[in-house]
Amino acid sequence: MAIEILDVGAEQADYLHDESRREGHADQIAFPRTTEEVCEALRMAAENGWPVTVQGGRTGITGGCVPEGGLILNLSRMAAFGQIAGDRLTVQPGATLAEIRNATEGSGRFFPSDLTETSATIGGMVANNASGARSFKYGAVRNWVHALEVVLPHGEPVRLERGVHRACGNVFNLGSVSGNLCAHLRKCAQVKNAAGYFMEPDMDLVDLFIGAEGTLGVVTEIEIMLLPKPGQMNGLTAFFDAEERALEFVRFLRGAGRLPRPVAIEFFDSRALALLRKMRAEHPAFGDLPALAPEFDTALYFEFDCEVPDAVAEEIDRRAIDCWLSEGEKEIGILKNFRHAIPESVNLIIGERKRAIPGLTKLGTDMAVPDDRLEAVMRMYHEGLAQAGLEYVIFGHIGNNHVHVNILPRSLAEHDRGQALYLDWAKQVVAWNGSVSAEHGIGKNKTAFLALMYGAEGVAGMRAIKRLFDPAGRLNPGNLFGNGN
Repeated sequence: MAIEILDVGAEQADYLHDESRREGHADQIAFPRTTEEVCEALRMAAENGWPVTVQGGRTGITGGCVPEGGLILNLSRMAAFGQIAGDRLTVQPGATLAEIRNATEGSGRFFPSDLTETSATIGGMVANNASGARSFKYGAVRNWVHALEVVLPHGEPVRLERGVHRACGNVFNLGSVSGNLCAHLRKCAQVKNAAGYFMEPDMDLVDLFIGAEGTLGVVTEIEIMLLPKPGQMNGLTAFFDAEERALEFVRFLRGAGRLPRPVAIEFFDSRALALLRKMRAEHPAFGDLPALAPEFDTALYFEFDCEVPDAVAEEIDRRAIDCWLSEGEKEIGILKNFRHAIPESVNLIIGERKRAIPGLTKLGTDMAVPDDRLEAVMRMYHEGLAQAGLEYVIFGHIGNNHVHVNILPRSLAEHDRGQALYLDWAKQVVAWNGSVSAEHGIGKNKTAFLALMYGAEGVAGMRAIKRLFDPAGRLNPGNLFGNGN
């Protein structure tokens, strides 16, 4: 059956934005269900000169799936599963993280990636090399992708498998596309990184498409790797009377020598806890949140996939003023609602302010630094925000020195100050050999940061790869490189 191409009208308005609140426009939209239909849609687009924007669950926050004209290729109906075969599972890109968890339930295995937003699709996770809280132990989604089926921009399907399809030095050949990888990309191996293309000599070509944000091809099938499910999971939320003591405890957890490594270490600053108290008191939707004592200044959430080590329990007693323990996935899920409530609260506040000031948006950082810069980056954030007089909360993946600073501007002038501050921070993070995007990607909203991180030569090398696969620049235009890519 030929793929159906629909004109975009009022009933498709939801497909013109993502969670970044960026608004776009498009002329046509298609909902393929098979690789063959994706091939057909891309061939039609090539014949007609249409730009193509690829979408999944639209949970991204950098504008990556917001269209700028042409055809929307929405993969949400490509959500079929294969059978679990040993430690592998093949899925289509529209399958959500929640559906993958359901599909593996009872198998004795699990998929390690642990995003906060479980409605995210696996295709979007691959496109952005997503990670989440458990990346402290398990790393980003790149680590758990064994093979991909990809349709190149002109409609040619190719299959890539780890250990099979590799570059030879910097030379690669993939289907009808061949060329040279950029040999001089800046590396930041010590930090999480989801900014730009992954390129290195002799690389698995699977990795070229992971984190490429849909600019080199459309992923239509993913073979993911599963791990044996732990016999137990324990989650702990420890509260401290000062941020300095929480950071000391992070150091302890990361450097505890022979002790088991935590699966995750998450951070909540004093303003994040104050926001949760306020939302619990004022909004019925947050009434199920646990009460937070006024003396709780800072919190850490951390998980072990084993018994909590005695040495950790002893340090909690010595350093923390209280600690909550959750055992098993169900209790841990309830505790994680505590974490999810913070960005939900921020979005609610910004939504209310946006009604009075339409141009207002939140500003959220996604940067990571090496281990030895943790205290320095936290100090930089707090001092800069205090000097600028901005409202904010800080939370996130502190085990990887990757926290999210959410700035909540109350005026367009504050929004401008926040943007300028963010850019200054990014320059310093790059100087510290960090990443400007640790998990959310660049999309259309942070293209200036890609140039800041890699410089003109690095961006030129990525653009050269983009032109090899997509000479007309029609696939996901605006992503990574801005207009004219």
